[in-house]
Amino acid sequence: MPVVTEIHVNGVRHSLRADGEQPLLNVLRDDLGLTGTKFGCGEGQCGACTVLVDGVPIRSCHTPVGSIGPQQVTTIEGLEKDGQLHPLQQAFLDAGAMQCAYCTSGMIMSGVVLLTKNPHPTDEEIVGFMDGNICRCGVYQRIQNAIKQAAKVMAGGQP
Repeated sequence: MPVVTEIHVNGVRHSLRADGEQPLLNVLRDDLGLTGTKFGCGEGQCGACTVLVDGVPIRSCHTPVGSIGPQQVTTIEGLEKDGQLHPLQQAFLDAGAMQCAYCTSGMIMSGVVLLTKNPHPTDEEIVGFMDGNICRCGVYQRIQNAIKQAAKVMAGGQP
């Protein structure tokens, strides 16, 4: 794969020089300094490295940066707008939905996609959609509560 010289991340065009076969995760963390996205299993199974590419969740640990092209990449850092956390980021804090927090950015990125597709998910829909994200600490109920809380806030209600 050819050398990548440009990537669009969090609404900003970045110039760089990266081997197209290099994992997107490495470029985000090492070249761009966006360390919110975590390396977990390295096999795309745990979800810690989840980012959005044109709004679609992908596992950045095994996605070659050369496959991204002109698409827009959104990381956990890109959810905050004008000093305001995304409602799901705030809900994770409010609900205590993190323990070691290693899975948190991937969980939030997946949860944002869920709430975009389904603004009022049921418990079963949340569990089903989030199934590919693993939390070693086991705070799944708090994560589910945070997603429901964010859905309520995003619909104009109070947490």
